[in-house]
Amino acid sequence: MQPEGGPARRLYRSRKNRMLAGVVGGIAEYIGVDPTIARVVWVIVSIFLPPMLALDVLLYVALALIIPPSPEDP
Repeated sequence: MQPEGGPARRLYRSRKNRMLAGVVGGIAEYIGVDPTIARVVWVIVSIFLPPMLALDVLLYVALALIIPPSPEDP
């Protein structure tokens, strides 16, 4: 969905809210959540769904390769 009268929102890897590649920070910025909360949720899901741990790592790497970096200056 696109905001009326404004530019379309795009998902980018964050340059300012990054720990590794900025994927979770970028997702947090996109959905409007604090990046720390998004990281905690990512870690909790990874811990409590052990078979998903390898999938989480692969998903993160795939998203880091697919999602472009933010165009703003670092």
